[in-house]
Amino acid sequence: MKLRIRDLREDNDLYQRNIAEYLNCTQQTYSRYETGDLEPSLPVMAKLAEFYNTSVDFLMGLTDVREPYKHSTKNK
Repeated sequence: MKLRIRDLREDNDLYQRNIAEYLNCTQQTYSRYETGDLEPSLPVMAKLAEFYNTSVDFLMGLTDVREPYKHSTKNK
């Protein structure tokens, strides 16, 4: 995951502090996500996936499909 979030950030010409502000955390905390010293919580991963318009599975390296999943609407 650490490589995916770093690559996405760099591909978008953003600094760690930009993403840290979006996540409402310190740059140091976000840096630890990118180095793998700290695992982001599921809400943080969901927020990153939303920011980059991808899925948590992509961030975690479980799929190479970058597009987010389509939400299904079920009749109740």
